[in-house]
Amino acid sequence: MTTASEIHGRSADDHQDAGEAVSARHHWRLADIDYAHIDHAAVAQDEDMFYLLMSASFVETGSDTYAANLGAHYARYPDIQHWLEDRWEHEELQHGESLRRYVETVWPSFDWQKAYDSFFAEYSLLCTQEALLEDPRLEMVARCVVETGTTAYYHTLRSLSHEPVLTGLLGHIRNDEVGHFKHFLAYFKSLQAQEPVGRLRIAQALYSRLKELRESDSDVALRHVYANKGQLFSDRQRSFDAVAQRIYHLISTGLPAQLAVQMLLKPMLLPPKLESCLHRPISRLACRMLAY
Repeated sequence: MTTASEIHGRSADDHQDAGEAVSARHHWRLADIDYAHIDHAAVAQDEDMFYLLMSASFVETGSDTYAANLGAHYARYPDIQHWLEDRWEHEELQHGESLRRYVETVWPSFDWQKAYDSFFAEYSLLCTQEALLEDPRLEMVARCVVETGTTAYYHTLRSLSHEPVLTGLLGHIRNDEVGHFKHFLAYFKSLQAQEPVGRLRIAQALYSRLKELRESDSDVALRHVYANKGQLFSDRQRSFDAVAQRIYHLISTGLPAQLAVQMLLKPMLLPPKLESCLHRPISRLACRMLAY
């Protein structure tokens, strides 16, 4: 049975394990978030942040289903499977738990569990093994795209935040997503070194998953948040289409395009000069595809 770490030898693997152990010990915890000192006046009337945070809390809370599928997909690579199940899933679920606690503190009248249950009934149908790319190398490329999207999402939310506790929380989550991207990229490089796949297929995987971001899990979550909001913000009388358009505009215009494109180009493993030449056209393409 082949492991990705075997490609680089035991010393590199031991070094990575030691680094991950240190990282795990110092990883932030829910106890580090000072929920008791949330400045309610700075966020409670922010309808945009209500939708953005509620949607994110749903998707992150449901990540264990996705993690199980990925773990099974990489059963041939025990080190990858172990990281997915022991670290990635744990951190994603912590994101969900921390965001749920935040939104329930700020908007206690929202029935989070009821809304989440309706969301998950639909979302779980999308989380299938069939949705993953059969080639484990290309699925790692797709993972890099998804982590690029989540990094950009939380980066944008953090820039929109005017509440200090939330700003700190979003910074923690964004940094985790960057770390996840680095892991997926490293695993892709290991698999690629063992049995290379052509750049055309890599580019196709990047493009395919980038298109899917427009029809993402957050769309499903947003619909269920809106459907279950009750009397919250009812004085503003905004239709779902108006809410969705506003939310997507906020995210797309606040997107850290340069950071996103730098991350998207990494799996192509291009020579530095060629990557520099492609940066501008890829940036224009990515921004068009992520703009709603």
